[in-house]
Amino acid sequence: MTQALYFIYDSHCPWSYATTPLVNALQQAFPDMAINLLHAAHYIGKDCAGEQQVNAVKKVSRVKFTDEHMRYVNSPKNSVKTANLMKWLQNKQPEKQLTVLNALQQAHFTQGNPLEGKHNFNDIVSQFKLSPSNKIFKDELSVDAEITLGDIAEIQQMIGTQHFPALIMTQDDNAIFIDHSKYLNDPQAVVEAVKQELAAF
Repeated sequence: MTQALYFIYDSHCPWSYATTPLVNALQQAFPDMAINLLHAAHYIGKDCAGEQQVNAVKKVSRVKFTDEHMRYVNSPKNSVKTANLMKWLQNKQPEKQLTVLNALQQAHFTQGNPLEGKHNFNDIVSQFKLSPSNKIFKDELSVDAEITLGDIAEIQQMIGTQHFPALIMTQDDNAIFIDHSKYLNDPQAVVEAVKQELAAF
């Protein structure tokens, strides 16, 4: 039996931030499951989720947003460098990718770190003993990160939506589309829901 979880997200998206605890809960419940984190690179410095979306997330989830983040919540965001770093991590040190994503989201949403310049990543690179090349921190998507967008497009076609965040779990040839919105306030509940669906296969 082979299990895998696919999480389509953007590091700078508050809904993705609220969905990551579900990924954490599923990873803990299914430790042998392959985790595939697919960064959508939605924010390219022209727009942001904004205060209205953040306030909506606050109402239905347990994640925290600090004043440091809220001060610049309506400023344009750029997640390109984070997308490059996460794809590099997936290729080089995949066992660290979920832990690093949690740290990146904490830095952005609770410390007000924009994660837009190379220096913004110094603490996390040091903390997790990473060694990405300088090209990871260029202003355009890496070739590998572009490939991820192709993978996302294929999954979105399969599930019939281009919306993100999105969670899909597979077991052998079977797939479950997980409605993350049902579990944002109780991430552990997603584990029982998924177990029930898997039992039906």
